[in-house]
Amino acid sequence: MAVQKQLGVDQPDYGVLLDDMAVPDGGEVRPGRLIQPKAEAEVAFVLGRDLTDEHITVADMIRAVEFALPAIEIVDSRIVDWRISIVDTIADNASSALYVLGSSPRKLDAFDVSGCEMTFEADGQKVSSGAGHACLGSPISAALWLARTMARMGRPLKAGDTILSGALGPMVRVEWGRRMEAHIAGLGSVRVSFAAETNS
Repeated sequence: MAVQKQLGVDQPDYGVLLDDMAVPDGGEVRPGRLIQPKAEAEVAFVLGRDLTDEHITVADMIRAVEFALPAIEIVDSRIVDWRISIVDTIADNASSALYVLGSSPRKLDAFDVSGCEMTFEADGQKVSSGAGHACLGSPISAALWLARTMARMGRPLKAGDTILSGALGPMVRVEWGRRMEAHIAGLGSVRVSFAAETNS
């Protein structure tokens, strides 16, 4: 919801995570891969069960999650100055470019999914903050919306799928040459570096 307000869109959207979009925890991103990147901190869920019914409940969603991870989504846009509408972001794979998953999985009962606080830092300076409830009231609610939507579209979520549930606070512009780290209370941290731009 925080990012919806930033971008001036009034509904959630979704895209696809591809293998070549994954960056390892602590990895580095080179400038040539992106156009005008921004980053946001999220809770990621990895499913242990298929979700084929569009009428699933919150309880079904909770049972289906094998574990959670802290995540950074790096978003990008081909639209100048990010002047996008909901149609633009849907057409552009939800503006998703890259993503980073933390390396220490947690069960849902190990942290407060809705109330967890998030701090996002660049070179140790806080650049964004938020909490689980900023994501459609709860990251679980956001994941439930996606699962129902995908089942209705005939492309249901399956065991082993990874869900990035949505931003816990405002997204921030990526500055090249800096290291970004997201910490989510009870869930841990995830980090990524952005290589400095060169003139060559």
